[in-house]
Amino acid sequence: MASGERFERHKQPWRPDELDKLRTLAGKGMALKAIAKALTRSEESVKQRAKEDGLKIAKLR
Repeated sequence: MASGERFERHKQPWRPDELDKLRTLAGKGMALKAIAKALTRSEESVKQRAKEDGLKIAKLR
């Protein structure tokens, strides 16, 4: 696997439906790893976006 292929969605802009799902899952107290998997995004991407939106994400368990 070449670098850049790790995540299919690398550097893709967030769609409104993804943001809604992020807010919902974060609001339920879901862990970062689970949210990233549900959104098919990297944990780093999810963490960064949540920070930008002022969302709190549960720590990894």
